[in-house]
Amino acid sequence: MKNTFEHDPHRPAEIATLMETVGVAKAAMPAQQMMVLALLAGAFIGFGAAAYTMVMTGVDTSFGPARMLGGVIFSLGLILVIVGGAELFTGNALMVMAAVERKISLKQLFRNWAIVYVGNLIGAVGLAVAFGFSGVLDAPMGATAVKFAEAKANLPLQEAFVRGALCNALVCLAVWLTFAARTVTGKIFAMLWPITGFVLLGLEHSVANMFFFPQGWAAGADVSASDAVMNLIVVTLGNIVGGAGGVALAYRFAYLGSNKA
Repeated sequence: MKNTFEHDPHRPAEIATLMETVGVAKAAMPAQQMMVLALLAGAFIGFGAAAYTMVMTGVDTSFGPARMLGGVIFSLGLILVIVGGAELFTGNALMVMAAVERKISLKQLFRNWAIVYVGNLIGAVGLAVAFGFSGVLDAPMGATAVKFAEAKANLPLQEAFVRGALCNALVCLAVWLTFAARTVTGKIFAMLWPITGFVLLGLEHSVANMFFFPQGWAAGADVSASDAVMNLIVVTLGNIVGGAGGVALAYRFAYLGSNKA
């Protein structure tokens, strides 16, 4: 019986408690460690975005099955983050659960978000610069990189915000589901489908865009810095709303709030 229970998935109420505990640990992490793990996460998501760019090279980027395959490949990024261990801004939206429960302060929450966001940005941009020097973007992949960057820069801000909210709802659900699994294989399959879904649907992930814009510039994209920054700001706000509000607060009230006498 013991072995059976060890492989049973955690129930949603258990996940909520685990998520709260993890939020406390993340908030207490030393800044130097947090920054290093954030740098890694930015690079990890960048690897997934680069692989997605290559998969979509030479095909109709609006073709559903091709986008689905691209989503599976893009999942590499979150797999590296979760299994390898790293700090990702979008996933850390779930720390709101611990903040609402007053297990961490708003100052601790915003400290984590600020350090991790900057670290993700540096890691993603650094990887894009490395790809620029690698020669990979001189090939047909570069044309796809340009197309992605210019399309994101021209996305209306209202659409960028809503796509950002929907995207991080799925990303945070992917992270949530990994807490249900007790094995690495289970965690990978748990996160695979929500991430594939958001890529398939063309939603917007702020950390991925931190890579897509400099990758596009390295390939010759005609995108102004102001347009890229505006996209990142709006998508980031959408990511916070979708992850913190759409997932974290909903599950907090469903499973932690109901436990209050």
